[in-house]
Amino acid sequence: MKLPSNIRFADSKLKEKFYSLENGTKEDQGLFKAINKALDSIEENSFCGMQIPKRIVPKEYWKKYKVKNLWKINLPNGWRLLYSIVDDEIIVVSIILDWLSHKEYENKMKY
Repeated sequence: MKLPSNIRFADSKLKEKFYSLENGTKEDQGLFKAINKALDSIEENSFCGMQIPKRIVPKEYWKKYKVKNLWKINLPNGWRLLYSIVDDEIIVVSIILDWLSHKEYENKMKY
């Protein structure tokens, strides 16, 4: 099933962090482009990522964001983009929660 969505960041700090990547190091700029490409994919189809099993969703996300689901998109160089899908009446909204390195992702997911 393909379901378009609007993209929102979980909070303003995360949004600022994302836009600061654009003018950062060459590595930051590459990450910015990769995240942007992933956001385009999510906007086109909110289910484009891989769903994380509920039993391993970090409690931090349950408490902080009240997520009912968690999805990930693998980015280059081992980075992961995490997002949740919510419906806002007739509009599907994908909330960007975090992006982290592969090592941070494994720690957070307790792999």
